[in-house]
Amino acid sequence: MNPMPELTPMLKQLRLSGILDSLAARNRQAIEAKLAYPEFLALLIQDEIARREQEKFSTRIRRAGFRSQKTIEGFDFDFNPGLNRAFIQELATCRFIAEPANLLIAGPCGTGKSHLAQALGHCAVRQGYDVLFSTQTQLLGSLQAARAMGTYDRRFQALVRTPLLIIDDLGLKPLRSPQDEDLHDLIAERHERVATLVTSNLVFTEWGGAFPNKLLGAATIDRLRHNAYRLILDGKSYRSPKNCPEGTKPERKKE
Repeated sequence: MNPMPELTPMLKQLRLSGILDSLAARNRQAIEAKLAYPEFLALLIQDEIARREQEKFSTRIRRAGFRSQKTIEGFDFDFNPGLNRAFIQELATCRFIAEPANLLIAGPCGTGKSHLAQALGHCAVRQGYDVLFSTQTQLLGSLQAARAMGTYDRRFQALVRTPLLIIDDLGLKPLRSPQDEDLHDLIAERHERVATLVTSNLVFTEWGGAFPNKLLGAATIDRLRHNAYRLILDGKSYRSPKNCPEGTKPERKKE
């Protein structure tokens, strides 16, 4: 007797329909290996747990808003030998999120700040943390849009609760009012509660210069720096132009 027609609606009612994906294969395995009923059931449950964990992972990745799938495994440590590889690998354990402590990454353009920030965010997602990656412009723009739509408080609180908020390119564009106030309020609410990762092309001493209100800027940067880990990326740019192959010359278009 084939129990599948009866099992299908019951599994769906119990929200276990994912078991149907592996049921036939596991049934054949159980028959061939002469598994006991509890062993067969354990395999089905393991499959369902793995499926749900993969769904959660995919959802966290989608919500994180990464620009691309940058991972710590894909980070080229050898390109700039001066990088503190041991420190970066320690950060990849995500213990700084559990503390919680902020992470500040500074360095010139092209040295891998955004790649590393997203790679550490990817590590956090793997460990079950909710992550949001956003540039300074996108982040403050979303708060401005929420204010216009009357959903500012909901959006703000969602950002406050995010276990790892990654703000890319701090200070790349000058802040204007009320952007500086929004950023200050967000950092103040997150202070010592959850981890914030910030990248910037500016050296640490210049971060306050991005704020039109110097007092507000000093207060914001002071909270970011408190008990924070700091990392300076220096050296060659990963985005250097490619050289022409030997024996060839670039062609110029005729005017």
